[in-house]
Amino acid sequence: MNASQWRHLRVNLFGVLAAAGAGSWSFGVSSYTFSLTNTASLFPFRRHSGFVTTASHAFANEALHRSWRTVALMAAFSGSTLLRPRHVQRRAISQKTDPSNDEPDAGFTLDPPSGTRDFFPEKMRMQRWLFDRFRETAQSYGFQEYDAPVLEHEDLYKRKAGEEITEQMYNFRDKEGAAVTLRPEMTPSLARMVLSLMRAETGAIAAVLPLKWYSIPQCWRFETTQRGRKREHYQWNMDIVGVSEVTAEAELLSAVVSFFENVGITSKDVGLRINSRKVLGAVLNTAGVTSDKFAETCVIIDKLDKIGADAVKQELSKQVGLSTEVADTIVAATGAKTLEEFADIAGVGESAEVQELRRLFALAEDYGFADWLQFDASVVRGLAYYTGVVFEGFDKAGVLRAVCGGGRYDKLLELYGSKKEVPCVGFGFGDCVVMELLKERGVLPELGPNVDMVVAAYNADMMGKAMNVARRLRQTGKSVDVYPEAARKVKKAFRYADKVGASRIAFVAPDEWERGEVRIKDLRCAADTPNDKKQCDIPLDKLGEIDNFFS
Repeated sequence: MNASQWRHLRVNLFGVLAAAGAGSWSFGVSSYTFSLTNTASLFPFRRHSGFVTTASHAFANEALHRSWRTVALMAAFSGSTLLRPRHVQRRAISQKTDPSNDEPDAGFTLDPPSGTRDFFPEKMRMQRWLFDRFRETAQSYGFQEYDAPVLEHEDLYKRKAGEEITEQMYNFRDKEGAAVTLRPEMTPSLARMVLSLMRAETGAIAAVLPLKWYSIPQCWRFETTQRGRKREHYQWNMDIVGVSEVTAEAELLSAVVSFFENVGITSKDVGLRINSRKVLGAVLNTAGVTSDKFAETCVIIDKLDKIGADAVKQELSKQVGLSTEVADTIVAATGAKTLEEFADIAGVGESAEVQELRRLFALAEDYGFADWLQFDASVVRGLAYYTGVVFEGFDKAGVLRAVCGGGRYDKLLELYGSKKEVPCVGFGFGDCVVMELLKERGVLPELGPNVDMVVAAYNADMMGKAMNVARRLRQTGKSVDVYPEAARKVKKAFRYADKVGASRIAFVAPDEWERGEVRIKDLRCAADTPNDKKQCDIPLDKLGEIDNFFS
């Protein structure tokens, strides 16, 4: 290493060590060994969670990125592997918190906890796009948005019907000893909120019915992660409270179809399987199954795809007490391909429950989305509180798990203390599986960064003026990014504006400023646009009319 190379390395190295924080560090370069102490005093950097934070990011970045040799040295003395950008480097990084402590450093990983996700700006843009489609659909059906704390009372979810959800909660006791959980689903929170509107004396709800509410909450379940299934996810919910007729189910199913159509999914891609727990209830009632065993029976039947018919029959016999003959009949009935076949096998004929389901299919025909629906007797849903129509969206290509699901839950509020039955129906739509579906079908949009304008100063003296222009433009409703350097070389400013997705760029230069003007260039105009429409010198007091100059 010659003297020039050493000086270059030493500058980088001291910057990196200062960024890393105080302490004594030893490291080697070829045959050389160096030791530095209390390097933090050399530069005004501080150390935070193993990463560089400083008022002067430019210096830190230069120190960290000037050469891979410097970065390798940093890795050597910090005990980490070679540092690379976050999306590449996923190995454990050691953080030395106490240089005098000889015990092994506690490691941490750059990955988020298992089953969770980071949302970098590009992913955040896609999430915002998806959530906007959820909101647009719900609002087009007259629904209002609501929310609730992600931390809920644990007792809301302990329904004792053998549901998996009770075993998947992120539950704990808080510092006051209260049993709480990160919500695994939103419906119990909705029920709690509706109950808070109920008058204790009469059971009447102090709100205009029906309630038509929607939400996009983050939910948490400790379960096996797979494609389209995480331990945290966001779930679009739409619920109707106060309508006992299947017109409510028809409205919700139509909303599901509208969402799919809005994002480019057709009935060739996704179908909606429909069944009714009321029909299954009629079968169980005929077989002598008591009502208190109904929810547990449904939870067991929902396991058909996971554990198979024989295992389901065994659980029905052992846990519910059904005879072998009745268990055989129930499992056989769930294999029916049509409502008529199911009613025949189950021996319920044209009961009121069957007729209600027929009415739903008739409403879907009139509504115009019947081609999305199909009867499926095996769909019962795994949550104990469903009481009537249940449904699931499924990928017709068979690649993904259930895309969405929901149903009627008329008795849930009674479980939480309501004096009377309150008719409710709703669905949940997880963001993870929907995004996978949209990727499979190639209908995700290209969403780059976007800003209306970039404002660039000609030199350092014009920077304050450029910020003033940016402020004026923001006051007109434009989104504006101020280029952080003097832009005497306009190509750099143009490249920056292109990378951030700006539609126009404003140059604040002395000559135009003397005249009370700003030069603005359109970056996204067509090639045949006249020159006077590509670039304009606009008076400062006319910036609110900027669009008129380029129309």
